[in-house]
Amino acid sequence: MSNINIYDIAKMTGVSIATVSRVLNGSEKVSEKTRLKVMEAIKQSGYTPNVFARGLGMNTMQTVGIMVPSIADLYMSSAVAFLEDALHRIGYECILSCSGFKAEDKASHLQMLLTKRVDAMILVGSTYAGSGDESHNTDYIRTAAGEVPVFLINGLVEGDNIYCSATDDYQAVYDVTERIIRSGRKAPLFLTDSRSYSAVRKKQGFNNAMKAAGLKTPAKLSIHTTNDVTVVRELLHKRGEIDFDSVIATDDGMAIGAIKYAKDKGLRIPEDVCIVGYNNSALCCCTDPELASIDNHVEAVCHSTVDRLQRVLSGEQDVERLVMLDCSLVERETLV
Repeated sequence: MSNINIYDIAKMTGVSIATVSRVLNGSEKVSEKTRLKVMEAIKQSGYTPNVFARGLGMNTMQTVGIMVPSIADLYMSSAVAFLEDALHRIGYECILSCSGFKAEDKASHLQMLLTKRVDAMILVGSTYAGSGDESHNTDYIRTAAGEVPVFLINGLVEGDNIYCSATDDYQAVYDVTERIIRSGRKAPLFLTDSRSYSAVRKKQGFNNAMKAAGLKTPAKLSIHTTNDVTVVRELLHKRGEIDFDSVIATDDGMAIGAIKYAKDKGLRIPEDVCIVGYNNSALCCCTDPELASIDNHVEAVCHSTVDRLQRVLSGEQDVERLVMLDCSLVERETLV
């Protein structure tokens, strides 16, 4: 296989990359002399044109890069499915990359996708919005936005050519915490697995609702742990000194771990302990009792993102930089 690329052909013939692309796409804007010169170079070098090279001549690849930290996460996989379907409906293909959570890996994966000549980038997950500390620097996003429009789902990053879609996680957690307190609960346990932008907003909602009710939040009632059913179940058993009457988790998996712990201890749900999860995933209906959960409407967020992406790529001005959607509480058997 030849290692020659479109840049080599441009250098060999003394023309621009755009001119080589026009030749490959049969454009009439190239003189016959130049066309023959480029075609001869292609023949002699053994260069095989690919879709990316052809796209350069049309000024669009009709391709969008999608980056997620991990496709194993239910929220991420659902978002990718909704995005891919919506993008296909408007004639765009997708290139998916799973970056992980390390800052340097996020930057390198984003740069890799840019080399694929994508028309725009969609970053799914609040981890890309950082958490305010140095390890979550977002300058690499602003740099990428200098080349293509960047759309962020479930987080906020400010900058030119950056468009964000998110749900109001702060208000959702504030409201459900307030409701639980009004039902007579005085010691809710807050479970989270992240320090991302979204997780920070959720914790702020919890803390402020507690403060508004005149309640303190002891350190032992705010736990950072792994989003895993078994891990949470075992953790709560090991911390037997914790006395709580309700649970608010930032993901359904952790909430289900709390359900299993409560059943192990012979606690009645929701009479002795009420439990609320987050994301309203398919897991909610797989438990006994079925889990109440905050629905952050991932499908609506994805559709809003693709709608604005299409408007931006079509040249429309004044497209909204931030769209914030409300969450809703799906009441099931674990909530009074």
